[in-house]
Amino acid sequence: MSPTLVLRRFWTLEPAAYSLRVFIALAGITLLCWWRGDMASLIPLFLGAIASALAETDDEWSGRLAALLVTLVCFALASLAMELLFAHPWPLVVTLGLAAFGMTMLGAVSQRYATIANATLILTIYTLISLEQRGSPALGELWREPALLVAGAAWYGVISVAWCALFSRQPLQLAMARVYRELARYLGLKAALFEPLRGLDVEGRRLALARQNGRVVEALNDAKERLFRRLEGQRASPRLARYLRLYFIAQDIHERASSSHSPYAELAEAFFHHDVLFRVQRVLQAQGEACRTLARGLLLKRSFDLAPSEQALVDLEASLVHLRGTISDESQPLLPPLGAVADNLATLERALAGARHPELGEGDDDALHDRTPRGLGDVVERLQAQLTPRSPVFRHAVRLAATLVAGYAVLHLIHPTQGYWILLTSLFVCRPSFGATRRFLWQRILGTVLGLVVGWALISLFPSPALQAGIAVVAGVAFFALRGRHYTLATGAITLMVLSCFNQVGDGFGLIWPRLMDTLLGAGIAGLAVLTILPDWQGRRLHRQAAATLAAGRDYLAALVEQYASGKRDDLAYRLARRNAHNADAELAAMLANVQQEPGPFRRDVDRGLPFQLHAHTLLNYLSALGAHRGESRGVTPAESALAEAVLAELDGLARALERREPIDPHASLEVSEAAPDSLLGAQLELIGHQLAPLREASARLIEDQP
Repeated sequence: MSPTLVLRRFWTLEPAAYSLRVFIALAGITLLCWWRGDMASLIPLFLGAIASALAETDDEWSGRLAALLVTLVCFALASLAMELLFAHPWPLVVTLGLAAFGMTMLGAVSQRYATIANATLILTIYTLISLEQRGSPALGELWREPALLVAGAAWYGVISVAWCALFSRQPLQLAMARVYRELARYLGLKAALFEPLRGLDVEGRRLALARQNGRVVEALNDAKERLFRRLEGQRASPRLARYLRLYFIAQDIHERASSSHSPYAELAEAFFHHDVLFRVQRVLQAQGEACRTLARGLLLKRSFDLAPSEQALVDLEASLVHLRGTISDESQPLLPPLGAVADNLATLERALAGARHPELGEGDDDALHDRTPRGLGDVVERLQAQLTPRSPVFRHAVRLAATLVAGYAVLHLIHPTQGYWILLTSLFVCRPSFGATRRFLWQRILGTVLGLVVGWALISLFPSPALQAGIAVVAGVAFFALRGRHYTLATGAITLMVLSCFNQVGDGFGLIWPRLMDTLLGAGIAGLAVLTILPDWQGRRLHRQAAATLAAGRDYLAALVEQYASGKRDDLAYRLARRNAHNADAELAAMLANVQQEPGPFRRDVDRGLPFQLHAHTLLNYLSALGAHRGESRGVTPAESALAEAVLAELDGLARALERREPIDPHASLEVSEAAPDSLLGAQLELIGHQLAPLREASARLIEDQP
């Protein structure tokens, strides 16, 4: 492999650009301190740069500059407040608790607010760590520590803004490539459902598909946010228009890939002795591979090959022609849904072909829904909506504030050396859910032990200050490269960086045992807080998320019926209804994954939630099939309209009953015999109507014996 290709592949890795920026920042700080002979300034400058990197938001250069200025103001105020209050424990702990609560609540406004607020909290603790290392400042030197921390943050910020100006499209490339990679995995899992085997674990495969759907939705949402931030004021840009079209194509592929036209067990039974389902499976696998090569092509600027999927589609059509001439009478009713599957795959193939030269058609609605707050009124409204103990954000804010206050009390009670690491550990470990807290708790402890052992070995083997400074830079870069997927290793890297930095100005060996004990204490306090302070057991909120899932499905169906009546339009209102339905489905899957990590007595809620997730996702698949075939309808008959209204009313009633935890009759049923079975709309409405019976049973079980 040529060096050029190696560099290009490295450039396509998500942490690559992030790591390079951090390397430039930390290496620059190290060289400056070394040149000036002022290694005592290394620690606050490093900590400021790291906090700024953690506060980085994805924007165009102008948006990043604005966010940087806000970040630096927040950093300066937080650091100066800690300087002024460092010698006054009571005012400091009150300020710390209020700051933790307020900053966490700000995270409910938007992701940008959450990122800056969290980084400001981290810098607050960094200030205390730096002050503890240097000692309480004299009145004339109050400016020094805040100035160094903010200078380090500003230095990284300048690098980040310049990087955004030079490589503004790279984050968008990475996000779009991730979308198509996740779609490839989704198509592979969907192909497994068409395996014509009797006794196939369809439910297990459907649940795996539902979990992967959550990852697809997450990738689409991330790509949409990155697109939106770059489209403001730049809609004439051809390159941005290309990415926007690729995003819409991905949405279309997702809708078609998530479609279901008939229960898979019935298809497997009816066509067990024919190769048609193997042909469907082969097309899906080939289209998944096409999505994968498209993702690589976006990053490496290469074309992608559709020949395998095109040939597989031709073979499927030939198999269908042969099947129509040999099929038995009892299997005839399943031919229309099988034909609809083939038509859907053919349209999906055309969508993939459109990704070769993506262009927006004239008159296409290219609007994206803006979720950012519009002024102070929106910010206040969002905050007020979260100021209730029912809100997970409020619970986490109270819990985190109490955790930091308790950590501060412990460090003053036992007066440990380097005790402010207790607060930093608690801040990183305390997460909104028990499952996430437990995971990060163990990863933090294991990573700290690993970092201390490796750090002890390296500073023993390489006593040269220059080498240790280099190790600190490499370890800092490794932290940012690994923290997204390998948190244990990332924690080890940042621990190694701290040891190397502290060894520049003192005794790094003397930090090993205090750092280990502080980590254990901070992790223990955070774990105890999650268990005892407004514990947010996810299973207790399952009925509300289930209600939201059904309500979003109801709105999606209403938008679909309206389009069948008036004609296909890929407008913002329709795309928003579709995206909300998929978002709700993904949030349900994420909540159940969290429930599975909770303690035994609370994990039993999974047994109630998984059947509901299975049937709710199946409902979404049937709705997606309606969305995939919108352009093929010639209107809505009175019978179809009546059935659609009945289904909408049933979904609305179930959602309302789940939200209020009202009794649900599991044996009630919906009459579906009036639909027009010879139309796709009628057939899908009939499938949806039949799906409501198991969905009702699962809903009834979800709220039985709930406290």
